[in-house]
Amino acid sequence: MTSPSQQKLKVRGPVVVTANRVADGAVVYWTEDSDWSTDLADAAVVATAPEAEALLAGARADSLNAVDAYVAPVARDEAGRVQPGNLRERIRFGGPTIDLPVTFGI
Repeated sequence: MTSPSQQKLKVRGPVVVTANRVADGAVVYWTEDSDWSTDLADAAVVATAPEAEALLAGARADSLNAVDAYVAPVARDEAGRVQPGNLRERIRFGGPTIDLPVTFGI
C-alpha cells in the first residue's frame, strides 16, 4: 500500500495547502509569500497538480511552524472570495462544532 504522501496528487479545480499550526493547533493556509496565515483569503490558490505539489513541498518544509500539510479543494463564491470546497474543510474553516469547555486560571 502506498502512503498518501507518496500517491500521485490529483487536482480537479482550485486548491490550497492547509495544515495545523504547531503552537496552538489553529487551521492555517500556505500563502504565495511562503508563510502561514489563519485567513483563507490569504491562501495561494492553484489549479494544477504541479503547482499544488510545489506549494505542498514548501509547506511541508516548514514543519516547525505547521504540521500535516495537505492539499484541500476550494471554491469561489459569486463575489470571487475563496471558500472551503468540501464538508471537511467547511468544518475546519468554521472551527469546532461543539462548545469547548471553559477553563479558568490558565
